[in-house]
Amino acid sequence: MTATTISRATRHSILLLSFATFSSMAAQRICDAMLPELSRVFSVSLAQAAQVVWMFAVVYGLAQLFYGPLGDRFGKFRIVTYATLACSVGSLMAVFAASLDWLVLARVLVALGAAAIIPLSMAWVGDVVTHDQLQETLARIGVGTTLGNAGGQLVGGLLTDTLGWRWAFGFMTLLFGAVGCLLYADGRRQHAATPGVASSRQVVRLGFVAQALSIITGSWSRVVLWVAFIEGASGFGVIAMWASHLHQALGLSLTAAGAIVALFGLGGMLYMAVARHLIRRFGEHGLTLLGVCLMGVCALVVAFTPYWWPTIPASFLAGFGFFMFHNTMQANATKMAPAARGTAVSLFAAALFMGQSLGVLLAANLIERIGSATVIALGAVVLMAVGWFFASALRRRDALTNLE
Repeated sequence: MTATTISRATRHSILLLSFATFSSMAAQRICDAMLPELSRVFSVSLAQAAQVVWMFAVVYGLAQLFYGPLGDRFGKFRIVTYATLACSVGSLMAVFAASLDWLVLARVLVALGAAAIIPLSMAWVGDVVTHDQLQETLARIGVGTTLGNAGGQLVGGLLTDTLGWRWAFGFMTLLFGAVGCLLYADGRRQHAATPGVASSRQVVRLGFVAQALSIITGSWSRVVLWVAFIEGASGFGVIAMWASHLHQALGLSLTAAGAIVALFGLGGMLYMAVARHLIRRFGEHGLTLLGVCLMGVCALVVAFTPYWWPTIPASFLAGFGFFMFHNTMQANATKMAPAARGTAVSLFAAALFMGQSLGVLLAANLIERIGSATVIALGAVVLMAVGWFFASALRRRDALTNLE
């Protein structure tokens, strides 16, 4: 299949799913740059304020175990639609949070909805796009994810510095509501056109436990899931601390810190724009090695530079490198179990975001003991190590698959 064989209606649906993944990732990152302000407003430590990040990630990860089978049985696109609308309600609760506990509860409710969006969108794409087009198409839908990563950091810092942190959640309320309505209209169009294809639903007779066991007992699947867990902890988890590091160590405003870290997402955007050529040129093994090395070196620059200006290109190039690696991981996740793709991708997302929750929790606590620079450097070293391991495992993938 070539790009021209993907129907116009399917491309439109993929675009809407990109809006949804943007919203989901922005919701995850919206609190990163506002942590110092939340610490001040609620008179708590930075580690306590970080609950709004790591609790989100914990709930997000655990909810994957619920949404995967649900998407396989009742339709992935449909579940994404209702989950997006539910996120609007949770974001509205955050606007009126009167205490940190209330805000954490609102974030948990948003996480319960947001958990469905990215993995089930990836799984839906895996259902409607053939193997030779998969990684490139995932890179396209990943544009929403990478923009959300950048937009969440930027909007969170900008609105917190100017209008106040509640306005950031007001923005998310409107965003989720608008995207959810667009998805709902498109879902109705799909159902009216081709009901059987619109839901992209497969008949799955195995229960969730049997499906999950069939996936996690596979040799290659275990490699993907473990690497995803460590990637979440050392990559996404530590990135959540970058804005606070720039604010406290280099004296930048929350707006400036959020804007610089937002360049991480823009670097990912650049990768998405040239992904087709890089995938064909380097393959999965090369993308993994180059990606983690670039990300690691740039993270070390952010950690130890005494000046603010090198963090601008470092953040941008770190995002480019990280998404070279992450896009390769996503493609492998969608291919773990084609007959239960929703469950497989949800297990991948669960591992990724459980790793992120652990990474944020450890990073927030270690910062008070060993400093943010050391924490970011440790995350860089771990990410490079796991990337080299995965690159080596890719070379042995055929042998591992034959053992299953």
